[in-house]
Amino acid sequence: MATHPGEPAGTAAAVPIIGHVHLKVSDLDRSEAFYRDVLGFETTTRYGDQAVFMSFGGYHHHLGLNVWHSKGAPPAPIDRPGLYHLAILYPTRRDLARALRRVIDAGVAIDGAADHDVSEAIYLHDPDGNGIELYRDRPRSEWRYGADGSLVMGTAPLDLRALLAEAD
Repeated sequence: MATHPGEPAGTAAAVPIIGHVHLKVSDLDRSEAFYRDVLGFETTTRYGDQAVFMSFGGYHHHLGLNVWHSKGAPPAPIDRPGLYHLAILYPTRRDLARALRRVIDAGVAIDGAADHDVSEAIYLHDPDGNGIELYRDRPRSEWRYGADGSLVMGTAPLDLRALLAEAD
């Protein structure tokens, strides 16, 4: 078990975390290049032309990509059950800003950006139409709670220009 990412050890109860995501893709090389060159993942293992495992920081894998049932297939219809998006948590606002810079430099369309009070998020899609959220959490000390104890979250515009100013 681990504490919540971004929290100092001993400040939060140990909780399970989602260890990795495995996506079906239609073109393994294209998807590997996107996740490596745009989002900054490193390839840790490749199984020929069938699957790739990728990570940040030398972990065995945070992301798996495969074409076992999806090689050459079109994106899944938006109105069908399935993955809405995967979320990539960056440790600092500066790290999120640098990720945004890579996305812009690669010419990837940004679908939206929001300040959720507890976090700041940028939304986009990979080459197969899988939704991706790039985000950073604010420190828990900045989170607000309602009178009933529920977490206060919202959706306000995120100033991408101000965020990008932190990339350098």
